[in-house]
Amino acid sequence: MKRSKGYLSKFLKSLKLERRLTPTDFVRVFEIGERVRIMPVPYYRAGQIPHRRYKNLVGEIEEKRGFSYVVRVMLGKELKRLIVLPIHLQRL
Repeated sequence: MKRSKGYLSKFLKSLKLERRLTPTDFVRVFEIGERVRIMPVPYYRAGQIPHRRYKNLVGEIEEKRGFSYVVRVMLGKELKRLIVLPIHLQRL
């Protein structure tokens, strides 16, 4: 049978991690104004995964919104605001 060519099929395969997620990954706390790197984690699918064009981009936390954070990122000359769960963020 032919493999599905869904929207995230090849993207999730390219993000495979060598380690498992730990409870501390889910409860990370960031301060407003802190600089973070966006690293999508494919194993956690409760929220939407950030698009692959934002992988490894560095941004600044603007505000907290529920369990997520609003991250301000420059993409070329445009300013983008992404709503990202803390599991997809890394401290610099």
